[in-house]
Amino acid sequence: MTGITETLPAPTAGTKPRGLASKFALQDAVFHRSTQFFAVLVLATLAGIIASLFVGSWLTLTQTGPKFFVTDVWDPVRSLFGGLAPLWGTLITATIALLIGVPVSFGIAIFLTEMCPPVLKRPLGTAVELLAAIPSIIYGMWGLFILAPILAEYQPAISSSLGNLPLIGTLFQGPPMGIGVFTAGLILSVMVIPFIASVMRDVFETTPPILKESAYGLGATTWEVMWNVVLPYTKAGVVGGIMLGLGRALGETMAVTFVIGNAYNISLKLFDPGNSIASSLANEFNEAADPNHMSALITLGLLLFFLSFVVLSLSRWMLSSLSKKEGRRT
Repeated sequence: MTGITETLPAPTAGTKPRGLASKFALQDAVFHRSTQFFAVLVLATLAGIIASLFVGSWLTLTQTGPKFFVTDVWDPVRSLFGGLAPLWGTLITATIALLIGVPVSFGIAIFLTEMCPPVLKRPLGTAVELLAAIPSIIYGMWGLFILAPILAEYQPAISSSLGNLPLIGTLFQGPPMGIGVFTAGLILSVMVIPFIASVMRDVFETTPPILKESAYGLGATTWEVMWNVVLPYTKAGVVGGIMLGLGRALGETMAVTFVIGNAYNISLKLFDPGNSIASSLANEFNEAADPNHMSALITLGLLLFFLSFVVLSLSRWMLSSLSKKEGRRT
């Protein structure tokens, strides 16, 4: 008996039943839409914050105009408001914090990644990270009750020894009260060190060992390896860590409010009391019954937001410029 035998094609590797394939396609579509929704939600939240700040500050922007950003008069009784003094205090304290915090953080990261004994690496790294978990109000209390009296005791000696130096002598003058712009910057430097040091340590460890071993093999010292090999390789992460610390310094509220002196004052003397945008908002927001006063405070918030945006843009531009220069060298 003869017959025709039909042979079915053997299933190829990787093929799935039609129902299973449609299920996976549905899952992919849901996942894609969900992640897209979260991304759009972040942008919508950012746009909402910007819009609310503009709406709240519209009264000041229309009545005072650009004059608000270049005057230092702050008199709620006469409805005269200028944001230059808080802006000045914010920039000076953040600058002090970075001038102190970045070198210290760089040294901590070098020690933890290159020179620290293995038995101490984890405890010291954990201790640095724990500093970031301390609430800011604790830093403020420590600065007010511990650091400020110590600085008040030694400020006369500092002023007498450094206050007469040419060009920079003015920086070290001021009343020996222990609180002021310098104290606020010093507190901020302690607060930003764990953020910057942790990021630097993590990005330094991503450097391929073969690069460092090659440099050591050529006779380079530890400093030369870090400066000429590790730092150029990890510059994007290092700048990101510094920007993270700068963002913390610009927006810190309670710690600065405790020790800065809360005076609307513009001075080159670091020991003089001052103010910052965040401390101004913390001190006066609950007491602002006048619409003009409230609008002025919200305008300060808008100014702080714009300042953070400018700092982020400058960091991106700097990284882009460094990449282009490296491309031209190669």
